[in-house]
Amino acid sequence: MANLGPSEGLLKSVLAGEIAWKEFAKRYRDELFAPAASDEANETIKNHGQKFTLRLLGRLAEKENVTLLCHCAEDTTECHRFLLQKLIERECE
Repeated sequence: MANLGPSEGLLKSVLAGEIAWKEFAKRYRDELFAPAASDEANETIKNHGQKFTLRLLGRLAEKENVTLLCHCAEDTTECHRFLLQKLIERECE
């Protein structure tokens, strides 16, 4: 579900070392809960429905396992998957 990924600009900024992980995490959370205007930051992938998708995954996770995938290396500790996991867990509370 690409609509739960960070915007292209935000991802490029963190990968280039222009912003720290902590700043990335804050901006990523802001993007997930922003109104649809965040689509202006994405040329390729549009983020329509990210809040709905997050709630849906939270409900699914209450009943069964949800698997999060990304292009990051498996052993990385700084990946939006981990931020997304925490947000989904909060939806389950």
